[in-house]
Amino acid sequence: MSKELGYVLITPYTLHKSRTGGVLGRLLSTTGLDLVAARMFGPSAELVTRYAEIIRHDKDIWPEIRELLSEYIDRELAPDADGQCHRVLLLLFEGENAVRKLRDAVGGFEDSVESAYNTIRGTYGDYIKAHDGSVTYFEPAVLVGPSVEAVKEVLGLWAEFSEADGGILEHTILLAGEEDVQKTLVIIKPDNFTFASSRPGNIMDLFSRSGLRLIGTKLHRMSLAEALEFYGPVQPVLRDKLGGIAVKRGCKALEKEFGFGMPDNVKQSLAETLGPAYGDYQFYGIMNFMTGHWAPDASGDDTLLEGNVRCLALIYAGENAVEKIRAILGPTDPSKALPGSVRKEYGTDIMVNAAHASDSPENAQREIGIVKVDEDRINHWYNQYFA
Repeated sequence: MSKELGYVLITPYTLHKSRTGGVLGRLLSTTGLDLVAARMFGPSAELVTRYAEIIRHDKDIWPEIRELLSEYIDRELAPDADGQCHRVLLLLFEGENAVRKLRDAVGGFEDSVESAYNTIRGTYGDYIKAHDGSVTYFEPAVLVGPSVEAVKEVLGLWAEFSEADGGILEHTILLAGEEDVQKTLVIIKPDNFTFASSRPGNIMDLFSRSGLRLIGTKLHRMSLAEALEFYGPVQPVLRDKLGGIAVKRGCKALEKEFGFGMPDNVKQSLAETLGPAYGDYQFYGIMNFMTGHWAPDASGDDTLLEGNVRCLALIYAGENAVEKIRAILGPTDPSKALPGSVRKEYGTDIMVNAAHASDSPENAQREIGIVKVDEDRINHWYNQYFA
């Protein structure tokens, strides 16, 4: 059975209510599909108008729902009169029967008023009718393609606007009343994607306690070249910090083997050779964890290849964003982190510690550039399936 590409659009209301993590966790854990792309949009009036028109004429959607949906899109996704855009998050999933699996996970509109709380709309959506049958309140929570044909048409439209309306929304989202507005980068690390689970969404839920705005997302496969640039400043620190540990362990092993204490000249030689080598080995371990490639085995253009493992890059913005996110993340060593922090709940050790967060606004800017969060990957996936 061949793979399909499906999409889920997370609505401005769901984003505003910080329910994004819950939605993502449900999608990953119940469908078993691979998340292959994520991009934030601030839809323009033209994109919204054309999208609403597609929904209005989609015969796979019931007539009553078609009108409700198209009106909702026109009303809730379009920019305000002052030009302020509303955030919409587009997620792409790949796998067998992806369209049907996503539709089943999202659920129907009636789920929101019945007992089908196992669906996303059953948990996060609303479809409330008065006694006369008229709809008094409608919030779909997410939007999803009902068929492969509908997915192709809708994704083609969003791909067309991906460069102009998508990316990092720092210039389209107003953060009024905040004195020290910062951007910070979070990377949900590859260990959270080793199997289908709600972990990435759960981690996003913890970060939502910060009260910050999510203004950029990217599903990323880090190359060795990117990892070297990203983690390069750590290499000399590891050489220095771990060098002494390596020498101590090396001397202990040699003394046990040969039966006498190591003289100072041997210790000095180990400090000059074994110490840096051990630091580099640990550094290559970090790169391997983040890329799925072992750096010493790569050469030339190999370092530019996409990594074999996935991570999810998120950009949060708001007052004191760096400090707020790092407080929720916890210290590098999960064993020293407080209960309720990301690393205490989901970290394993100093390297496999669930997530990364920038330690300063300056480093955030540097790291965002390396990971290229603004890069459009929607067209790549649309072309791969439909071009």
